[in-house]
Amino acid sequence: MKKSLLASSLLLLSILIGSCQTSKKQTSNSQLFVYTSGSQIIEPNGNPIILKGTNLGNWLVPEGYMFKSGKASSPTKINQLIYQMIGPDSLKKFWDEYLDNYITREDIFYLKRIGANHIRLPFHYKLFTQDEYMGDRNQGFKYFDRIIKWSKEADIYVLFDMHCAPGGQTGDNIDDSEGYPFLFQSDISKDEMVRIWVEIAKRYKDEPIVLGYDLLNEPIAHYFKEDYDKLKPELFPLYKRTIEEIRKVDPDHMIFLNGAEWSGDFSIFTDFSFPNIVYEFHKYWFSVNQDAIQFYVDFSKKHNVPIYIGETGENTDEWVMDFRTLLDKNEISWAFWPYKKMNNKSGIMNFTQPETYHLITAFGDSSRYMFADVRKYRPDVNLVKKALNEFIENSKFKNNFPNEGYVNGLGFELMKPDEMMYDKR
Repeated sequence: MKKSLLASSLLLLSILIGSCQTSKKQTSNSQLFVYTSGSQIIEPNGNPIILKGTNLGNWLVPEGYMFKSGKASSPTKINQLIYQMIGPDSLKKFWDEYLDNYITREDIFYLKRIGANHIRLPFHYKLFTQDEYMGDRNQGFKYFDRIIKWSKEADIYVLFDMHCAPGGQTGDNIDDSEGYPFLFQSDISKDEMVRIWVEIAKRYKDEPIVLGYDLLNEPIAHYFKEDYDKLKPELFPLYKRTIEEIRKVDPDHMIFLNGAEWSGDFSIFTDFSFPNIVYEFHKYWFSVNQDAIQFYVDFSKKHNVPIYIGETGENTDEWVMDFRTLLDKNEISWAFWPYKKMNNKSGIMNFTQPETYHLITAFGDSSRYMFADVRKYRPDVNLVKKALNEFIENSKFKNNFPNEGYVNGLGFELMKPDEMMYDKR
C-alpha cells in the first residue's frame, strides 16, 4: 500500500513538474515578440500578421527633396546650407524645435487610428556617436525611447532602420555618404555599425513593441557596377557578423535584411540557416503587374521565408492603390514611403510651404563652392528665419492635412487631424 501510494505521489509530482515546464515554455520570452514562422510573420498571440505601415522619413534623416533644399540633398549638406544662412545658434534652435515637432505623439496615434500596424523609423548612425548631428551629439536613444513610449501607448509596432551607416552603405545622398559605399572597404566603419546595433539590441531586447532591426537600408547603389565584384561579396558576411553579435544580447527580435542595389538584388543571400529573418526589397517606378513582384514571391516560397517591401510609393494615387492591392493579394507586408511631406501629395500627410521658403531652395541651388558665392547668394537672414519658423509650425500635426487619394490608395481610413481623438495621458 505504501509502495503504491509512493508511486502515485511520484507520478503526480512528475506530472506537475512537466506541467510547470510546459507552462514555462509556453510563456517564454520569445513568445512575447513578433517572430517568423516559415514564410509568415506571427504575432505573440500566434496569429499571422501582414505588416501595413509607413516610413517616418525626413525626421531623423532629413532629405533634400522633402526639405526642398535644392542641391543640398543630404543631411550634412542641409545642415551646412542652414548654417550658412542663419549661423550656429539659430541652427541649433531650429534642429531642436524641428526634432520636437515634426513627429509627435499625435502623429503616432493618428497612424494607428487610420489603420497602420507598424512604422519604419529611418535613423542616422551619428545619433549614436559623439559626432555633431542635427544640433546635438549621441542623442539617438532620446528619440528612440520617445517613439517607443508613444508606440506602446498607441499599440503600433516599430521597426528600426539604419538609413545612414558608418562610411556609407549606398553611395548617394540618402545615406549621407561621401558618394561611395565605403562601409564595405572599411573595418573601422564595420566595427562601428556592429557596435551601434548591439547597443540598440541591448536596450530594447525586452521590448515587445519593437518589431525588429533593419540592418542596412538600400546597400550598394547601381552606380558602382564596375566595383560589384569587391563590394557585393562584403555585404552578406557583414550581415552575418551583425546578426551573430545581436543574437548574443537579443535572441528574440526579428532581423530585416535588404538586398543589394537599392534592396532589390537577392542574389547575395546564400545562407538561410539564421532563424527569425525577414528578407526586404524596395521597389519604385514600374508598371504594376504580377511580374513586378513574382521573383520575390518565388524567393519566399523556395526558401520558406517572409518577405517585406520596406519602401515603395512616390507615385500617383491610382498607382498606389493598384500596387497596394497587388501586395495585399500576394500577402506581402509593406511600408509605403513616406508619412509626411511639405507641399507634396505623394504621402499620407501634407503641410503648407511657407511663403518665403523659395529663398532657401534658391540658395540651395546656387553655386556655394566658393566663399564669395556664399556671400553673393545668401538670402536675407530674417526672411529665412521666418520661413524656417513657419516650416516647423506648419509641420506640426495640428496643421497637417491628409492626401485623400493616397490614404485611400493604402486602404487606410481618411481622417483629418481635427477629427482625431487620442489618449492624452
